[in-house]
Amino acid sequence: MISPDPSGRSPAVRRTGLLATALLVALTAVWGSTFFLIRDLVRTVPPLDFLAIRFTIAAVLMVGIFWRPLRALGRREWILGAGLGLLYGIAQILQTIGLSLTDASVSGFITGLYVVLTPLISALILRERITRVTWYAVLLSTAGLAVLSLNGVRIGVGEALTLGCAVIYALHIIGLGRWSTTAHATGMSAVQMIVIAVVCCLGAIPEGITWPQGAGQWASVVYMATAAGVLALWAQTWAQARLTATRAAIVMTLEPVFAAFFAVLFGGESLTARMLVGGVLVVAAMYVVELGSRPWRRTLNAGKAARGSGRADGSEVPIESRHHEVG
Repeated sequence: MISPDPSGRSPAVRRTGLLATALLVALTAVWGSTFFLIRDLVRTVPPLDFLAIRFTIAAVLMVGIFWRPLRALGRREWILGAGLGLLYGIAQILQTIGLSLTDASVSGFITGLYVVLTPLISALILRERITRVTWYAVLLSTAGLAVLSLNGVRIGVGEALTLGCAVIYALHIIGLGRWSTTAHATGMSAVQMIVIAVVCCLGAIPEGITWPQGAGQWASVVYMATAAGVLALWAQTWAQARLTATRAAIVMTLEPVFAAFFAVLFGGESLTARMLVGGVLVVAAMYVVELGSRPWRRTLNAGKAARGSGRADGSEVPIESRHHEVG
């Protein structure tokens, strides 16, 4: 296992770590680029229809690619994977509908609050003590959310739905941290993708599916099902195996920044003072909670180590479980 201490690594290992970091930055940029693409697509294709098409494509690809890990799963892993997939599917529906009602940049920042919400919800469920640093992060993120999202004295529907999806993503992260193992992670990811596709199809089929129109819309759907889905999962798994979870998590906090960047650069949105101030506060909260709030991650790993499924170096929750783009 690669040592988390840079001073103890050989030049070859250090280069591999740099390559893994660069790859994770590229993945984060890909994930960030999907926000304005989804925002544009759901103007003509209903959110549930888009999700059904996107995740069906991704599920078919994952079943074809990861057929052997799927067959190796036991009944318990199938049940757990299905439950996690149900959570993720609901979160995707909330996020996509919310994105149709708010700006892509705002959606990216609010979605990123799962990084802060995860230790808070974990404290409630696992009865962990909330540290002072975590409370600082909560205050920062709340202030950032208010600056980004408040319309007068209320939060808009789009922002509220997106905040709900961030809460469910946090529950999904906690579930993965408790129940996923290195031996079954790939197979369980495929199970989740199958369930996500089923959930989205059940919501879309009764009223009939509106298909994407033209090469541009289909290109966006295929891009999000493959580059931002299947390929991203594989590359993230490779990268996080060569980085400490803390370093990888810090890199992943760039996602809302990339979301705002692409929304302004290609999505036709304007760079405003509210976006800058709110975004800085939210990203600051993510860094604070990642750099300073560690006990909840140790607890999750203690549970995994007790089952013999933890990482050899005792590091934190696998970082691939932190991101909302499983597929």
